Amino acid sequence: MPRLTRRHAAILLIVATLGPWTLAAAWLDHHGQRQVPAGSWDAIVVAGCRVDPGGVPSPALQRRTELGVELWRQGRAPVLAFTGGVGEHPPSEAQAASDLAAELGVPQDAMVLEQRSASTEENARFLAQDHGYEHILLVTDAYHVFRARQVFAHHFPAVDAAGSISPAWPRLRGAFREVLAVTLYRARGRIVLFEGGSVPLR
Repeated sequence: MPRLTRRHAAILLIVATLGPWTLAAAWLDHHGQRQVPAGSWDAIVVAGCRVDPGGVPSPALQRRTELGVELWRQGRAPVLAFTGGVGEHPPSEAQAASDLAAELGVPQDAMVLEQRSASTEENARFLAQDHGYEHILLVTDAYHVFRARQVFAHHFPAVDAAGSISPAWPRLRGAFREVLAVTLYRARGRIVLFEGGSVPLR
């Protein structure tokens, strides 16, 4: 095959792959930006995320925490639950988030910490084991809402979600990565891709 033809074939392959991937990433991000439902919940749950060196919440964890605090201030729930264990840098994701929430004026008796988990699945499972909330509002990055809400629905009777908005580059990178995560979770039967589907509880 001539060199130019091979090059064109490679370009077509890239376009054929990235086109659907880009559309899926854009849909995930848009899906997570839906308006927060009216009403109140037993707890606002902030999904864990990376802690940076020095124990500083990563920008994503900071945004999630700030949105959770904002919703708590609106009286949406009496409790803010922070999830996430210790990753590459201490303290735990839950502790770093709760420290920030305390700086923003949330009292300690309004916060619950789950500090054992290392994944979205464990965020949900360990929190459910320790606290029997019936109706929660999950806070995470917008592009993560679709998968995270279904994961938490395995463990809590009723789950709503609110998505925080990242700056352009981290948002694009996170949404592209999330497409792969959704694909893997779907292949394992842990989430569904369309409304009205069912996911067997673990």
